[in-house]
Amino acid sequence: MTALLKTETKLLLREPILLFWGVAFPLVLLTVMGLAGDKPDPDLGGLSLVQSYVPILVAFTFTILGVSALPTAVATYRERGVLRRLATTPLRPSRVLAAQLATSGAMAAVTAVLILALARTAFGVGLPGAPLAFLLALILAAAALLGIGLVIAALAPRARIAGAMGTMLFFPLMFFAGLWAPRATMGATLRDIGDYTPLGAAVQALQDASAGAWPDAKQLLVMLAYAVVSAVAATRLFRWQ
Repeated sequence: MTALLKTETKLLLREPILLFWGVAFPLVLLTVMGLAGDKPDPDLGGLSLVQSYVPILVAFTFTILGVSALPTAVATYRERGVLRRLATTPLRPSRVLAAQLATSGAMAAVTAVLILALARTAFGVGLPGAPLAFLLALILAAAALLGIGLVIAALAPRARIAGAMGTMLFFPLMFFAGLWAPRATMGATLRDIGDYTPLGAAVQALQDASAGAWPDAKQLLVMLAYAVVSAVAATRLFRWQ
């Protein structure tokens, strides 16, 4: 398993496009937002533009790695017969899936730390006021997004189809997360709808924890529900060949 984790980590680090969109791009976008607005804005609930985008960019990273990278990698293994061949060895294919989850989750966690560090050092954004609540929201968001990625991986017979399915999900998920228009500027109806999406709930929970408040139970339960339902669906639908 250790050797498999090392191999999967090397393969992940050899994907320049993934590293750009999953790691570099959120940091670049955070820098742009920080230069564009670091003063409190009444339209954003008293937050600065860069403050409002910190949880959004954390969610962006989780979405890229969970909904795009993970299912594409697993579908590639299925398409090329890697999983079928591994089934004949003592290393079970399920270990490959566990390694994918571990490496994607680790990279998402590292990028989240980099986003928080850059926001703090470059633009004076405070660290989360409720760190335990922030960590819980991060874990639930990761579980929900990786779970959705597993469902895509279970359904997609080829890497190209997995990539297309991930892209189709990415845009509506990020819309309700507030990537194009922060949630504070959305109408009440859009915010209500977004509260029942995994990223809408995640961003709101992260914002609440950043402000020092415990997230609403509804947001945590929404993310937990997506994580559990996705895990069950992926388990029942998954095929190794």
